[in-house]
Amino acid sequence: MPEKRPAIVLIGFMGAGKTTGARMVAGALRARMVDTDKRIEKHVGMTIPQYFGRHGEASFREVEEHITLEVLDRADGDVVSLGGGTLQSAKVREALRAHIVVLLQVSLPTAWRRAKRSSRPLAKDKGAFEARYHERQATYEAVADVILPEVDRQLLRPAIPVIQSVKEAKGAQLLWAHTDSGGYPVWLRPGLLRDLPPWPLPETSRRIAVTDENVAEHHAGRVPGLAGLIEFPAGEAHKTLATCEAVWGAMIQQGATRSDHVVAIGGGVVGDLAGFVAATFQRGLPVVQVPTTLVAQVDSAYGGKTGVDLPAAKNYVGAYHQPAAVMVDPDALETLPREELAAGYAEVVKTALIAGGALWEQVSSGAPVDPLTVMRCARTKLQVVADDERDGGRRQVLNLGHTIGHAIETVTDYRRYRHGEAVGLGLLAALRLSGQDALRDQVSGLLANAGLPTTMDAAVDVDEVHEATAKDKKRLGSAPVPFVVVREPGDVRFGQQLAAKDVRRAVAELAG
Repeated sequence: MPEKRPAIVLIGFMGAGKTTGARMVAGALRARMVDTDKRIEKHVGMTIPQYFGRHGEASFREVEEHITLEVLDRADGDVVSLGGGTLQSAKVREALRAHIVVLLQVSLPTAWRRAKRSSRPLAKDKGAFEARYHERQATYEAVADVILPEVDRQLLRPAIPVIQSVKEAKGAQLLWAHTDSGGYPVWLRPGLLRDLPPWPLPETSRRIAVTDENVAEHHAGRVPGLAGLIEFPAGEAHKTLATCEAVWGAMIQQGATRSDHVVAIGGGVVGDLAGFVAATFQRGLPVVQVPTTLVAQVDSAYGGKTGVDLPAAKNYVGAYHQPAAVMVDPDALETLPREELAAGYAEVVKTALIAGGALWEQVSSGAPVDPLTVMRCARTKLQVVADDERDGGRRQVLNLGHTIGHAIETVTDYRRYRHGEAVGLGLLAALRLSGQDALRDQVSGLLANAGLPTTMDAAVDVDEVHEATAKDKKRLGSAPVPFVVVREPGDVRFGQQLAAKDVRRAVAELAG
């Protein structure tokens, strides 16, 4: 008898759209779709709310476990939708190891809006609903082989072939990145570069690595099958059009064509510059991002923003160019100097403030950055980009701390501060401008404990920094540059117009 094929099992909180998603996946694969809630109702001869009312939750969980284990044992390539609380069973979690588990993200507001209109027995009390939502997230994350963003489930069809390849990825977790320009896989696992998952492009497409001289020594040799290697000097000061011209020339010398692709191996500078080179060389080559710094793994490698700096302002020349894939190996961070890890930590704090919830709880406790932190930051960034690819709205929250941070980098010629160090200072200014004094003190402590500066050097001119904020690329027309402010962790607002005197005061405070 042939070996049974693993099922694709959809999990997630109430209102995540698991049944709808399962129908879509099953239809695309021409597979059988099984909804365990429907099976339970058939087994007990009544609706789930009726059973809950007559027998209570404990009895329901026993029936749910029995039916789910039976469905998983008999599955042969099926697509299965599980109830939101099914993973409370240790036996179910163990049985899922033989299958491909797909977590459908859903925000708390969306989940509550959908659930409160239904007859779900656990959607009566909003406070209890919210507590249950937060309690279950860690279990979902731990079990999931795949995490899909909260978008129209029909838009996730391109992810299905990649989902089917998960068992070939040898334990790597797949985060699917959706954008209007197209989706791409993000593979994440410690040790990933020692044993890569399926490469996203055919073998006939040559891999041409672009990296900096520091990264090349540690990581360039860890990506197999490279047909070429192009290096440039390390540091933000070299993220320029002159460096791009040198890389373009090297690609011509190496005979690169549109059938080839760029592999960007490095941190934020490498990812931005190599992505821009790929976006513009012969009007566009694919790029695979291999982030090797914390700032790149938690933020800059995702979302397709590429570009270089001009002397007058940061990231003034660039293009949106989504990667073909992102390969994330947290083990690569072991080669980073302490200062570089600290610089990346500022982006972790920024992302946690945007996300709130479990990520903020984890980061605000002072816990060290681990693969779970990296994954949660990536999830946050990918969901924001899925909502708004090109900065037309919500994506602007990712600029939290960056308006003043970029200004500090600009007036110091990109040489005095690492990007993350400047962003950390910008975060403190943004929190003061948000009126979040206690939160500013808390973040200041987190940054200081990580070895990041919380004040500017005396030589940095406050007025120059203030003036440089007006040149931020987010400024539109004659209106002042908009700022991002924090109401509370998880509630971050973009497009806020602030008085010039308040902005200058926040910058001046950084001068000590």
